[in-house]
Amino acid sequence: MSDVPASSAPLPVIVLVRPQLGENIGKAARAMLNFGLTEMRLVTPRDGWPNPSAGPAASGADIVLEQARVYNSVADAVADCTHVYATTVRKRGVTKPVVTPEQAGRAIHASAGRTAILFGPERSGLETDDVALAREIITVPINAEFGSLNLAQAVILVAYEWSKGIELASPPETDLPLPAPHEELEGMIGQLDAMLEAAHFFYPPARTPVTKRTLRTLLTKPGWSSQEVRTFRGMLSALSGKKGPKDPPT
Repeated sequence: MSDVPASSAPLPVIVLVRPQLGENIGKAARAMLNFGLTEMRLVTPRDGWPNPSAGPAASGADIVLEQARVYNSVADAVADCTHVYATTVRKRGVTKPVVTPEQAGRAIHASAGRTAILFGPERSGLETDDVALAREIITVPINAEFGSLNLAQAVILVAYEWSKGIELASPPETDLPLPAPHEELEGMIGQLDAMLEAAHFFYPPARTPVTKRTLRTLLTKPGWSSQEVRTFRGMLSALSGKKGPKDPPT
């Protein structure tokens, strides 16, 4: 890998959401390092971290395990990332663009900012609320009669497709604004959500989760820049009466 020209984009981050077995975390680390990926993030691993079972299964990918960080939520784990992909083979009740690992790999190389790729628990996969945090879904074309991939297999498929694009990667032809980190996007969504709650927009109550999910899907599609997020939040502040007409634009 050292002789291959590096992409201009940062290496993608692999996020394991609620992983269950230490052995599977170790195997995922091995799959990552096979293709030059080293940053693993863990969201509430079932058996805690560090896990003594992970090391032997990693077969020498110790650098990945040593640098792995633990987070309490998916939102925290992707807060500094501008692009978030969710890997799933099932429809999750959210409307998101769906891409193959190959398409995602090319897009990651061509994009600015950090990318996070979410992988769900071994038994159940990602939940609907996990997928709702992503901007796109990665689905592996697989046998419809036997769609069983283990965690390490899923990681290695995505990592391999990403690695294929290293030699072909080129910077964007135009200087695009850097997409906003997920933390900024969450702040904007939270501000709008609070205003809509105060305006009694969410009615009837039984429809509230679906309505909020639809709004989140709408707001995570465009790929907002930090300036666009600040402008939109300034508009919301003005509408709420917290910003006077003579205040300078955000």
